Amino acid sequence: MAQQTYTNVDMSKSKSKSKSKSKSKYRVSNWSEYDDSLKQLGSLTFWLNEEVIEQWVNQQRTGDRGASNTYSDVAIELMVTLSSLFGLAGRQTEGFVESIFELMGLDLPVPDHSTVCRRVKKLNIVYSVMQTCEGMHLVVDSLLG
Repeated sequence: MAQQTYTNVDMSKSKSKSKSKSKSKYRVSNWSEYDDSLKQLGSLTFWLNEEVIEQWVNQQRTGDRGASNTYSDVAIELMVTLSSLFGLAGRQTEGFVESIFELMGLDLPVPDHSTVCRRVKKLNIVYSVMQTCEGMHLVVDSLLG
């Protein structure tokens, strides 16, 4: 999985100002299939491995001075991954995960945005970019951390 770099292009400085006179028209012949495909674009299935749920909150204390980390590295990584994947800010990610957990019937605490910001600096998270025109599956298991 190769990492890709994207460049911003300012389309307002485009030299071509003329509009094409011949536009091809696409006509939908099967509206129910088209409607189903549009609804599928907004579909979200979320799975959490049982080990992730068990490891969400750190049970061990470090023994070092100061408070031990409440949340596992897997929890912080999931928050950062969802933030990056959906383009959410910290508080939005916090609310998003809270609502997902509520829908899943999980009684797990969610790291607040300041905890995520502080902890992510200590983690080495690398994402690879894959372009696809099909659905994407995000699998969360305990091997992230």
